Amino acid sequence: MSFGWLVPDSRRRRVLLAIAIYTVCVAVWMAAAGPHRIAEHSPYNHYALLADAWLHGTHELVRGAPGYAQNNDFAVFEGKTYISFPPFPAILMLPFVKWAGTPERFFDGQFSIWIAGIGPSALFLVLEKLRRTGRLARSEKENFILALLLAFGTVFFFTAVQGTVWFTAHVVGGAALALYLLFSLNAERPFWAGLALAGAWTSRPIMLVAGLLFVAEALREHATVRVDEESFLRGLNSQLRSLRWRPFARSVVTFMVPVLASIALASWYNYTRFRNPSPYAFGHEHLTVAWHGRILKWGLLSYHYLPKNLGIALTMLPWLPPRVGAETFGALFKINEHGLALWFTTPFYLWVLWPKRTSPLTVWIALTTGLLALLLLGYQNSGWRQFGYRFSNDYALLLFMLLALTERPMGWFFRTAAAWSVAWNLFGAVSFDRTGFDKYYFSDGSQSILYQPD
Repeated sequence: MSFGWLVPDSRRRRVLLAIAIYTVCVAVWMAAAGPHRIAEHSPYNHYALLADAWLHGTHELVRGAPGYAQNNDFAVFEGKTYISFPPFPAILMLPFVKWAGTPERFFDGQFSIWIAGIGPSALFLVLEKLRRTGRLARSEKENFILALLLAFGTVFFFTAVQGTVWFTAHVVGGAALALYLLFSLNAERPFWAGLALAGAWTSRPIMLVAGLLFVAEALREHATVRVDEESFLRGLNSQLRSLRWRPFARSVVTFMVPVLASIALASWYNYTRFRNPSPYAFGHEHLTVAWHGRILKWGLLSYHYLPKNLGIALTMLPWLPPRVGAETFGALFKINEHGLALWFTTPFYLWVLWPKRTSPLTVWIALTTGLLALLLLGYQNSGWRQFGYRFSNDYALLLFMLLALTERPMGWFFRTAAAWSVAWNLFGAVSFDRTGFDKYYFSDGSQSILYQPD
């Protein structure tokens, strides 16, 4: 006698394993977050405030920023106070805020954790879809492990348990991006892929770049010649020469309908608030923050920010106590709140650099990842305050797809790197912005100190 869910490669088995991943993630994150983050609203519940404003028929915060938010990251334009973060997370919160009655009665931190579990569980389904269609040689067990490593071996761990506006954006954007990737493979569900991408980029605007992957999958699906084993440029040429243009165009147009609709709605939304029709003008240029001057001088995106951000993403390490002198930390190490280097918190990402096998899909994912990373390195903010480089959450799912597609064995060296990653990210999840752990962190409001002073 056998149970249907145990049948290898059955849909029920995949779904149940995805549910198991979701359940484990949410349970661990709830425990790591603690009661004060899941049974109270966060001090920076901007999305709940925005949802409440909509429920009262306006875009602005009529009573201004609440005192508990310490005027942190609110936009002011013509004397009115607005939320400048892209609106999709607030759309998801809308019915719950209405049910709660006020933003203060809605537990936004808990909401964030419930949403966060979608990312790792959907990643498992993405990897299994690649395996089932013959594009990935990993086993089901390896795909399961990779999904859990996303949850606990990357900065997504500390991100998921924060619950405040900046981190909720990553969580919601990551969940939407994971679903987008699932729907995009083989260009199987164009409309749903477009709808998911609309949710992703209106959480984290940079994610609109990921639309490139659906076009690549549509090219592959509607070409009469399959080129999975050819070089990238030769394969692209073969695809274009053998492309069935009518079904390709129909697939891309179907995909673009919800994306273009979201762009139009974002343009209208921004114009009604700031008289700026750009779909990207959500209002960060109107933030009342100490570094407003640099935004006016250099813009939100500039090469000017690249050296600093590159240093933070790749060179930040824990500070060790000085060998002599009066200065003491009261701890074995101290972490600058600009965050630890990406390779330090998640060293197994380095496996991406030495693939055992490449394919056109690998190249498309790498190109998309590289473009996302480059744009984020040119952003006016490094991610401060953070345990690790949190902006990597925006392309972490793509890095995990590359990890899987490299087909490098998950041997003892990889397992050692994974254990290191889980240990450090567990520490970040339970210590960052927590009472009693201040001695482990160095915070500088000017954001000008990156490295340990001599």
